Amino acid sequence: MSLNVALQMDPIESVDIEGDSTFALGLEAERRGHKLYHYDVNDLSFQDGRVTAYAHGLTLRREPGNHFSLGALAKIDLGADIDVVLMRQDPPFDMGYITATHILEHIHPETLVVNDPASVRNAPEKIFLTRFPDLMPPTLITRNRRDVEQFRAEYRDIIVKPLYGNGGAGVFRLREDDQNLNSLIEIFREFYPESFIVQQYLPDVVKGDKRIILIDGEAVGAINRVPLAGEVRSNMHVGGVAEKSGLTDRERQICDAIGPTLREQGMLFVGIDVIGDYLTEINVTSPTGIQEIQRFDGTDIAALLWDAIEKRLL
Repeated sequence: MSLNVALQMDPIESVDIEGDSTFALGLEAERRGHKLYHYDVNDLSFQDGRVTAYAHGLTLRREPGNHFSLGALAKIDLGADIDVVLMRQDPPFDMGYITATHILEHIHPETLVVNDPASVRNAPEKIFLTRFPDLMPPTLITRNRRDVEQFRAEYRDIIVKPLYGNGGAGVFRLREDDQNLNSLIEIFREFYPESFIVQQYLPDVVKGDKRIILIDGEAVGAINRVPLAGEVRSNMHVGGVAEKSGLTDRERQICDAIGPTLREQGMLFVGIDVIGDYLTEINVTSPTGIQEIQRFDGTDIAALLWDAIEKRLL
């Protein structure tokens, strides 16, 4: 049975076909005979109980510079015409993102939205983490200067970052003798309306920041992302280098601990970040890394996700 699949994502022309996870998911959907549509979240609408989007039919190819073709633009009914919506636009997790989850909630689960939009809305990466206090590093979420000062006095070496940021943007390391703490707090309070997050610096980050992919609560693959010398961020788009990696006993313990919650909340496709013995983020909005994992060990995570989707629908 062929499915109609809508990709809610950033412009298709700008994706890196060698690294983009959504591109790989789209190719696998086509390989299975499913029909793809592409739309931008700004073209999503709700009116009279219907959720619609102006979308193009989409065909993908793994050909650099010629990786897609678009059909004519048409208004489609995501509830009546579409079987699966992959909510894959990049964060930041802002009010625009939250609004999209509210709109898509009107069609789910009759149209399967991956991941469940209500659960996505309730699980921003760095806050969802706090549901598992035994797995996370010492963490403070606040806008209060005194609490940050006391946290640094206790842990001496800390990381400060936006609560709803992504891609390593705005991540700062402050040692106990760094005189920029007050200035940094002022900047965060001026430019971000919400609290920010402070964590103990984990020296193990120099060995890498492990990205582990879970499908329907089960760990299926991992890569290690090693930061450049002198850098605290391991994100690959800021220079982090991907390495082949398996799972340690501690990492399996972490996955086993969070897996039931992910399944219960309809989180089919999740990427977690682990540094040393600590879970540092749970990425439910637009996980990445599946192409790198396949290149290293042959695990086809796109196929595993479509297996899980089809199991629910076919």
